[in-house]
Amino acid sequence: MARPSGASPLAGGGTTTVVLVRHGETPMTEARAACGGSLPGPSLTARGRTQAARAADAVFRVGKDLWPDLPRAGALVASPTARTLETAAAVGRRIGQHVRPDERFTECDFGAWEGLTPAQIAADWPGERAAWAAGTDPAPGGESYAQVGERAWAGLRDVVAEGDPTVTTVVAAHLVVVRALVGRALEAPASSWRRVHVPPCALTVLRFGLGADGEPVLAEATAVGFPTDV
Repeated sequence: MARPSGASPLAGGGTTTVVLVRHGETPMTEARAACGGSLPGPSLTARGRTQAARAADAVFRVGKDLWPDLPRAGALVASPTARTLETAAAVGRRIGQHVRPDERFTECDFGAWEGLTPAQIAADWPGERAAWAAGTDPAPGGESYAQVGERAWAGLRDVVAEGDPTVTTVVAAHLVVVRALVGRALEAPASSWRRVHVPPCALTVLRFGLGADGEPVLAEATAVGFPTDV
């Protein structure tokens, strides 16, 4: 029998499905300023809360009319910052799940760049910003894309290893974290990760098996940066 249009060829294959949700808009998102994981704030704006509600509705639809061949959402993990916990809380209310915080999904530590716009960073650290964008050099006093990928991948490894293939696990995280996890999953170099477009409250759907070494192996990238604020 032909599978439904857009359906995954992996349905029923024992894979673990993970939905990464970028948090909703904050004042720092509006300003395009660096907002890392070293501070608990800021909280979502009014628009960000609306985005989170729309993302929650989209997650609720997974396994129904949105990607109907995927498992329904049944587990919820989040970075422990205010913006991700608020986004996850909206999802949790919609799917009836409590949030489990995991600091490994915290945003990149931007160090000396915290609170600065790209123009401000480029003006004072032109060489360092270019090196950071290349993926392996850390921000001054902070982290690199590759370092974020290493710790976030460790969190994802546990999600996949402990996950129930009959339910989808939702992870509320951040821009750099989602980019890094997509890049690691696709085995792409860290220098390319920043090219992944992930709007606020977009969904990224990845499906994994486990290799013999216990590492997640990407079985399918179902969607990357799927917008819910439309």
